[in-house]
Amino acid sequence: MSKLHTLALRVVRPDTQRRFYRSVMGMFTLGNGGLGYSDREMRLIFTQAETPYCPQPSDLYWKIAVSVPNIELAYRQLVSRGAQVSEPHQFRDVGYLAHITDPEGFTVELIEHWFQGDRPRRSVDETLLGGGPHISLLTLRTADIARVEPDLLKLGMRPLGVQPVEPYGFTLYFYGFTQETPPQPDLTAIENRTWLYRRPYTVLEIQHVHGLDAETHPLKQAGGFAGATVHPSASAIHVEELKLSSA
Repeated sequence: MSKLHTLALRVVRPDTQRRFYRSVMGMFTLGNGGLGYSDREMRLIFTQAETPYCPQPSDLYWKIAVSVPNIELAYRQLVSRGAQVSEPHQFRDVGYLAHITDPEGFTVELIEHWFQGDRPRRSVDETLLGGGPHISLLTLRTADIARVEPDLLKLGMRPLGVQPVEPYGFTLYFYGFTQETPPQPDLTAIENRTWLYRRPYTVLEIQHVHGLDAETHPLKQAGGFAGATVHPSASAIHVEELKLSSA
């Protein structure tokens, strides 16, 4: 089955980025030199940029998310490693989360497998970030989900969740390369949300920003999103503005 395979980010200091994701985020060097936690999920690669990354609220690329079974443990570990990380908090009925900023200004969302207060009592390996991390989400933005979704379905992805966040002016849509179905058939059901964050593969999250005219993209040599690949796939597909391609 296909999977989200590689996320490429252009950065001014690739070596510094690699050290951060290894020493602070606890990732490993996997095949093709990418960084991640296992071969089941997406990996990161960094390529050379001429100018720094300057994030904008309309950028096509937003973030990755790293899911963990214990976010308080992860927070303590990251603080001890000198990371810029916010305190964990329950964000509405979306997730129990925190945010980290890497050395070049890219956001990493840290999200627990459970809502705040719902974590089951169980032991975890405290030598691992948060007791066992994985790259759970690749988050991109769109101005028009109706334009994007048909191409994702053609690529072989399955809708896994919808999370309206109306006070903030956006809706989150989730897609995965999987035969799994969410616990509740209503994709907006709250019960499906933490189930999403526990999937062992990387899920594509699309933030549909209401009222956005178009997504913005970095200049060719500027820091920022350089693309994402899917592997394996029968044929290449370019999802319009999203620039997803098969490897």
